[in-house]
Amino acid sequence: MPKPKVHFLICANQRPAGHPRSCCADKGAMNTLTAFGQRLQATQKFDTVMVSAVRSCLGPCSQGPIVAVYPDNVWYGNVDAEKAAKIFDSHVNEGMPVKEFMLQEGTF
Repeated sequence: MPKPKVHFLICANQRPAGHPRSCCADKGAMNTLTAFGQRLQATQKFDTVMVSAVRSCLGPCSQGPIVAVYPDNVWYGNVDAEKAAKIFDSHVNEGMPVKEFMLQEGTF
């Protein structure tokens, strides 16, 4: 497999019950991951796109599910299945971020 041109990293961190911080897994991260996987399957871009679940915290838990896109270093928050499709298509087809879904500066 060649090096991917676009790599979507979806936070799927699961914290123990009662933990004081929220986690992306409890906010629907698996649905988000599935949506990205479905877009990858539908587009057949396996040679240029990679979708990965990240099992450790990516940081801004209150904004989860979090998606980071590399090599662009673009971060998104509150990504549901509908947003996932738009983010995927915009990065893969246009090479552009979806500004209205991006995390704001100072979120971390």
